[in-house]
Amino acid sequence: MAAARYGTHAHLELMTAPVIAVADAAYEAARKRRQRAQPARGATLKAGRDTPRWNQLADEIAKCLRRRGDKSKLARALGISRQRLHLLIVARTAFPDAERALQLQAWLHSGQPSSFIK
Repeated sequence: MAAARYGTHAHLELMTAPVIAVADAAYEAARKRRQRAQPARGATLKAGRDTPRWNQLADEIAKCLRRRGDKSKLARALGISRQRLHLLIVARTAFPDAERALQLQAWLHSGQPSSFIK
């Protein structure tokens, strides 16, 4: 009868392999999260889930731009192309510069957004 060989190096390796794999995966996930949370100094933010205030402002603006031609009129008032406004409000792949962001906010909070569009 063969005796069980508990305590051998192979047995310990078999027992600890899953624990080490989980620890490695947790370390990699934490490293990736830390890298994403700390943008490089002077780096520009990208539109997405990390910009909740811009997402909220874009949602509110999109609600006000339901009628035909509203986006064109707003783009003209801001001095940007319709395509650029689409990237800002609909696709959300771009950010406005500071001046246009303030203009958008003023337009939204003016109480009568349609009066801003001429």
